[in-house]
Amino acid sequence: MGKRQFFKPPTGMTVGEIATLTGATPRAGSKLDHVITDVASLDLAGPDDLAYFENLKFKHELSATRAGACLIAERLEKHAPPGLTLLVVKDPHRAFVAVTGKLFPQSLRPSSMFETEGVAPNAFVHKSARLEAGVIVDPGAVIGPRAEIGAGSVIGATAVIGPGVHIGRNCAVGPGASISHALLGDRVIVHAGCRIGQDGFGFVMGPKGHVKAPQIGRVIIQDDVEIGANSTIDRGSTRDTVIGEGTKIDNLVQIAHNVVIGRHCVIVALSGISGSTTLGDFVVLGGNTGVIDHITIGDGAQLAARSGVIRDVPAGARWGGVFNAKPAKEWMRELTFVERAARRYDPTTPRDK
Repeated sequence: MGKRQFFKPPTGMTVGEIATLTGATPRAGSKLDHVITDVASLDLAGPDDLAYFENLKFKHELSATRAGACLIAERLEKHAPPGLTLLVVKDPHRAFVAVTGKLFPQSLRPSSMFETEGVAPNAFVHKSARLEAGVIVDPGAVIGPRAEIGAGSVIGATAVIGPGVHIGRNCAVGPGASISHALLGDRVIVHAGCRIGQDGFGFVMGPKGHVKAPQIGRVIIQDDVEIGANSTIDRGSTRDTVIGEGTKIDNLVQIAHNVVIGRHCVIVALSGISGSTTLGDFVVLGGNTGVIDHITIGDGAQLAARSGVIRDVPAGARWGGVFNAKPAKEWMRELTFVERAARRYDPTTPRDK
C-alpha cells in the first residue's frame, strides 16, 4: 500500500506487541518479532501490513493476501492459507481499529490545518476569553468574549466561538465551524462546517404572518461526543438541547431545538430530528431517518435507514418504514405482500368495468 502523506510515519509494532494490545492468540509458528508498520485491506496488504478477516465473502482475498499478519476469528481460522501469520481474536475489526489508532494516533481527531502551535498571529481572541495551556488556535479563528477553552483543544481556521461558550479539554473544532450558546464537555470533536447553538426554527404562525419565538435555551454537549461535518444542532427555546455522553453524529444531520439525545447513540447521515424529541441511551437512527416533534424513542431502539418516525418507539424495538415506521417484522411482511401482489398482477388481463 502506498505510504500515507497526511500522518506521521509510525515507528511500528511487532506481531507480539499487537497480540498483547488486542488480546489475540498468535497461531503456532508465528514470527512474533516481525515488525508491522502499516495497516491495509487484505487485497492491498504487503509484508509489513496488518489486515483483518471476518467475512467469508472475502475468502478469495484471504487466500491471496500478502499481509504480514492477519487478525481473524477462531471460527474462520480454517480458511486461512498456510504460512500466513494469524492473530486469533474474538472481534477482528475491533482489534484492527485498536492497532490502527495506536499506529496513527493523529487520525483520531482533527488537528491544526496550519500545523500551528499556540495561537496564530492572525487569529482573533477577545481579551476576556480564557484559554488554558496548550490550546491551538488556527489562522482566522474568532474567539468571543468570556469564552473558555480547555487545555489541549484545537480551534480550526475561521471557526467562530461565540461569547460565553465553554469548550472542555482535548476537544477539536474543525475549520469553519461555529459554536454559540453552548457548553461542551471534554474530548468533543466538532468537524468542519458544523453549526451549533443557532436559533431553533420556532414561529407562531398566523394569517397575518409568522411571529418569531425567542430561543433562550442552550446546547449542552457531554464528554466524548463526535459531530460530523456540516451537521447542525439548534439551541433550545425554553429548555436546553442536550447531546449525551459518547453519542456519535454523522455528517449532514439536523437536530432541532429542545431535543434530548441520550448516551452512546448513533445518528447516521442525513437524519433529521424535530423539536422536543427525546432519544434514550444507545438509540440508533439509520441514514436519512426523519423523526417528527415530541416523539420519545426508548433505550436501545434501532430505526432502519429512511424510516419515518411519527409515533413513540418502545425501548429495544427494531423498526423500519419510509412513511410510518413500525416493527421491522411487520414492515417486511407488508413489503413482501406488496411484491407478491405486484407479481401476480398482469396488466393485459381484462378487468370488469
